[in-house]
Amino acid sequence: MRLFHREPKVDQLKVVIVGAGEVGYHISHRLAQEHKQVVVIDQDENALRRVSEILDVQTILGSGSSPEVLKDAGAANADIFLAVTDSDEVNIIACLFANIIAPNAKKLARIRNEEYSGYSKELSEELLNISAVINPEVEVIKSIDRLLSMPGAVDFNEFAAGKIKLIGVRMGHGPLLGQALIDFRSVVPDTNVIIAAIVRDNKLIIPGGSDTIQQDDIVYFVCKDTSIESVRKASGRSLDPIKNAFIIGGGNIGFRLASLFDKKGIHTKIVDSNPDRCSVLAEKLDAPLVLCGDGTDQEFLQEENIAEMDVVVSLTSDEETNILTSLLAKNLGVKKTVTRVNKLAYQPLIKAVGIDHSVSPRLSAVNSILQYVRQGNVLSSVSISGEGAEALEAIAENNSEIVGKPIKDLPFPKGTLVIGIMRDREVIIPSGDSVIHPDDRIIILTTPENVARVEQALLVKLQSV
Repeated sequence: MRLFHREPKVDQLKVVIVGAGEVGYHISHRLAQEHKQVVVIDQDENALRRVSEILDVQTILGSGSSPEVLKDAGAANADIFLAVTDSDEVNIIACLFANIIAPNAKKLARIRNEEYSGYSKELSEELLNISAVINPEVEVIKSIDRLLSMPGAVDFNEFAAGKIKLIGVRMGHGPLLGQALIDFRSVVPDTNVIIAAIVRDNKLIIPGGSDTIQQDDIVYFVCKDTSIESVRKASGRSLDPIKNAFIIGGGNIGFRLASLFDKKGIHTKIVDSNPDRCSVLAEKLDAPLVLCGDGTDQEFLQEENIAEMDVVVSLTSDEETNILTSLLAKNLGVKKTVTRVNKLAYQPLIKAVGIDHSVSPRLSAVNSILQYVRQGNVLSSVSISGEGAEALEAIAENNSEIVGKPIKDLPFPKGTLVIGIMRDREVIIPSGDSVIHPDDRIIILTTPENVARVEQALLVKLQSV
């Protein structure tokens, strides 16, 4: 075991992360941005060096399944323990010892094997006291489902049991183009619609009245579920649901997605190049049509009338193949493409080459894990514009800083907005004068550097004795 140079911070939420791979690195990056005390454990010296050279975290070389290494990492004092290596077995054993060393820590494990995932309840409640089992394949299906719930959008999330929508739309035309936001209500009189953020040239803007909507901006609208038509008119985009889907890649993720599409009544074709796998898919799937072929074969795609599909989803294990098939599908007239990309470094390049959406099982797992590490009564957390912002849904506790004050007077840093409130069954798209009540479900949009302050405001204040 070897200890690297970072010194631990004090008086902060302490997070111990086992695994310095893509998932561990990106979680560490997010938490370090929020000034949390982070310790990363891994056996790969090169992976740890990448973490220690770029991030302000403590790193320890050793096995996360070793109780001595966990003790040396200070796991006994951890508030949160994350086991996110590529090995399910290491993650389970790490949580086993963490449960002994730090029984009160919140524990999460990344587990991909279906056999283990089938015992998630026992792992969570009976054996290891794990707060959540995160399966990257399940999480990426959820990401794809959100993206395709509103195909005309580039980003889509729901809060307050689906009653509040956050819809990101790329502005190519429509009545808002060239309009200053101070004139927003003259264009969009529906008071149940607001603009929460703008992404321009990959930079997030929390807009003010003087900001103007420009060509190719991604505009994030917040609206009630009854006001989607107002967003459609304002953005000039069709937001109709998909009816026909074509999946390339019949692995576990492709199978899961085809099953989901079947339940939703979406006409689905799924193709794989392996005849044995196609036989398995044909046995397990009912309505979806299983095809044996090459997703990079233009003639094959044309024979299957690919141009008539609303969306093509490329989900093979080879990201270069996925990118190639998506570009080919776009060239053949497909309206929308979704591409599985494993290397997170490739993500910024995807839109530059003309692909509509990219998804990553690892990044989906990161987003899912983040909601569990949030302080305060946080119900859900999603990343917006890559990692440029985060939307949190939380319960307003009776004795927290945010209750009983107009939103404009809340102790939030600049760049933080309350974009929705659900009170009992009433949904409120708030103004600066809106007041948060105890037990309200609130949705907050903030930037990574402001998350810690938002968490502090959500926490219940200690009563003086």
